Amino acid sequence: MTSPTTRAAGPVDPKLLEILVCPLTKGPLEYDAERQELISRGAKLAYPIRDGIPIMLVDEARRLG
Repeated sequence: MTSPTTRAAGPVDPKLLEILVCPLTKGPLEYDAERQELISRGAKLAYPIRDGIPIMLVDEARRLG
């Protein structure tokens, strides 16, 4: 059995990626398949994708350098 923090093995639905925006800036997101994250360049945040579900919470996001 996998834990809730296990990274998804499959890709995120492309249609979902088209409609998602950064909750902080309302700007576009870039999909990083290798790290399983959605990147907001404007907010300098990376939102995790867990079990194929984007976690669009600022508190859960990783700060980018």
